[in-house]
Amino acid sequence: MSAYHEIYAIVRQIPVGKVATYGQIATLANLPGKPRLVGYALYRVDLKESDIPWHRVVNAKGEISFSSLRQGTDYLQRALLEREGIEFTSTGKISLRQYQWQLESV
Repeated sequence: MSAYHEIYAIVRQIPVGKVATYGQIATLANLPGKPRLVGYALYRVDLKESDIPWHRVVNAKGEISFSSLRQGTDYLQRALLEREGIEFTSTGKISLRQYQWQLESV
């Protein structure tokens, strides 16, 4: 399985109303220290055709990582998270203590 497919498999497990960090996904995908690779993989997701909940992945500060390359999807990401009940502080942060997903062992 390619690194991107492994990343996508992990991200698909994040439930509605929860978020994970890029670093957390990298670690779970056996790619420790490669959170940017997670970002690159999620950037390539087809927003219209994919079942990957890309919007549930945020940075380690609990923030959306804004970039001009994302062509406005930063704002879409926030709207999707808010629709799922995730609240942002006045400074644009998400409480990771409250909303961070933890993979449950089987």
